[in-house]
Formats: sequence, structure tokens, C-alpha cells
Amino acid sequence: MNIDFPPPSNGTYNNAGSSRRFAAYLEHEDLKRMEKGIYTEGFFNLTEKNLYKSQVVKNIDNNRAQLMKTDAKFYAIHVSPSAKELQLMGNTEQERAEAMRRYIREVFIPEYAKNFNKGLSADDIKFYGKIHFDRDRSGNNEGNMHCHLIVSRKDQGNKIKLSPLTNHRNTKKGVIKGGFDRTSLFQQVEKGFDKLFNYSRPLEESFEYYNIMKNGSIKKQLEIQEQQITHEKGNKRDNQQVIYSENERKKQQAIKEQEEINIQKEKNPKRGIRR
Repeated sequence: MNIDFPPPSNGTYNNAGSSRRFAAYLEHEDLKRMEKGIYTEGFFNLTEKNLYKSQVVKNIDNNRAQLMKTDAKFYAIHVSPSAKELQLMGNTEQERAEAMRRYIREVFIPEYAKNFNKGLSADDIKFYGKIHFDRDRSGNNEGNMHCHLIVSRKDQGNKIKLSPLTNHRNTKKGVIKGGFDRTSLFQQVEKGFDKLFNYSRPLEESFEYYNIMKNGSIKKQLEIQEQQITHEKGNKRDNQQVIYSENERKKQQAIKEQEEINIQKEKNPKRGIRR
């Protein structure tokens, strides 16, 4: 699962003003799909779906009390499952879209709220999601479904400022209380996905492995590679045991069937031809 926080810019991700431009960008795929007669997904939040862009823009833009002109008013987040993860989320676009909404509502947003260390819950986060099915222009869209989130800078009550881009993590002293630990978020939403969709994730597909191999010390990298090798050996032994057990089961079944045939022969012996 790839979680990305695009940095604010002067273009699509300009978050110092209205959310209208970003919301309009999120609808660009709908026009192409409607031209082809393919169904589209509206915006959704914690409890509703098929919401209109106008509702999203109005609610985000009106939730900015005490923010300065140049302050961020909202943040963009990308949530992109891997091809393997998408397979667990359903077989059709509709099934996967429903699974994505469930994941965002039940896993991602609750963990997002918790990571501010302010005692917040999913109900405190004002957000809207938009599911896309096409990630490139290659024409091969299989496995490309992902979700864009617009998250308000202020909580639902329009009182608390929340920034997932802060470098503070869990500050308990000084002016800034709380913070946001993105590393913890990535780990927790991955665990939440695996639990929700009953996925036994290989070590090499985990955020922990990726993060250590990219940012960790040589010692940490060697340690996790050793751990991966150990896991692979264990999995190989488990697979061999499964194969052995299955072969043994088939063998015992064949013996049982042959015994039943022999019993039937004893009960009904063939009689010779009388002359």
C-alpha cells in the first residue's frame, strides 16, 4: 500500500485557497468514463457516498476558521494499493471500490485521526474521497485503482488545526501539542489492511522492509535481510509439509478405497461358468 502526501504547489495542489481546482481535477476521469458508458464513482466521506463536487467544495471551503490567507486550508492524500492487494479487494471495479471505501472509513481515517495524538477519532476528521480506476495512459488499467482524499486543515468542529505534514511527532511541551507521525501511520494502516482483508503479507512487501532498505543503516538492512531469509526457509518447510500431508492423505484415501473394493469382492465372489 503506497500512501503519499503531495506537497502544496501553485498548481493543482495549491491548498492556500479554495478546494475548487483540486476537486475539479479529481473529476477528470469521470468524463472519459462517461463517454465510454462506464459507471463513475462520486465523492464519499465517512458515512455517505455519491456526493457532488459542489458539496465537497462548499464544506471544505467553509471549514477554515482563524486560518490566515496563506495558510493551508486542506491537504491531499493518495492511497494506492498494490496489484496483490487489489486482488484481495474484489474481482470487479464495483467490488474493489466498495472495499476501498470500507478501508478508508474503517482503517485509514481512524488511524489518521489517532496519529495526531490529540484524542481524536474518525468522526473528528472532515474529509472527502474520490476513487480513480486509471493511473496512466497506457490503456492497460488493470490494477490501477487508487483513492484521492481531500482532508480539511480544521477538524469537524472547525476549532482544531491539523497538519499531516508537520515535522512534530508527539510533542507534549511547548506551544505545539501532539504532532503527526507519518511512519507510524504507514505501519498501522498496513496492519489494518492485512487484518481487514485477511492478508498474510510477506516481509519483503511490508513498509518496515521498504523503509529499512531505503533509509536504514547497513546493520539494520543486513538484519532484516537475514530475517527475510529465515522467513523464506520457514515458508518453504511449511509448503513441503503441506505437500507431504496432501500426498499422505491421497495415499490413505487410495488404500481405503482399495480395501472397500476387496471387501465387496469377498461378499460377491465371481462364479465360474457352468457347462
